[in-house]
Amino acid sequence: MLMQGFDTALQIALFYGTLIPAVAALVLAATAREDAYRAADKQTKPFWLVVLGVTVLVDLFLGMMFLQIAGLIATIVFFVDVRPALRRVSGTGRRRGSSSDGPYGPYNGGR
Repeated sequence: MLMQGFDTALQIALFYGTLIPAVAALVLAATAREDAYRAADKQTKPFWLVVLGVTVLVDLFLGMMFLQIAGLIATIVFFVDVRPALRRVSGTGRRRGSSSDGPYGPYNGGR
C-alpha cells in the first residue's frame, strides 16, 4: 500500500514537472517576436509553437513516457538555447546599469 502511494505521488510530480515548464515555454514562444527568431538564427516561431504545443498536448492527454521525455528535452532546449538568444536579439534582458542609477541616469551624490 505504501508503494502505491509513492507511485501515485511520483506520477503526479512527473505530470506537473513536465507540464508546467512546457506551458511556460509555449507562452514565452508565443509572445516573442517572429523576426527575433530569424535574427537569432533559430528555427521559426511556428516551428517552436508546434513543437511546444504538441508537448503540452502529449503531457495532458497521452501520458506516454517516451513522448513526454522527448517533449521535456524540447522544452529544455527552448529555455537553455532559444530563449536566451531571443532575449539578446530583442534587447529584453536585464538592465546593465549601476545599483546607484536613478530613473534619469546615474546618481552622483549631488555633485
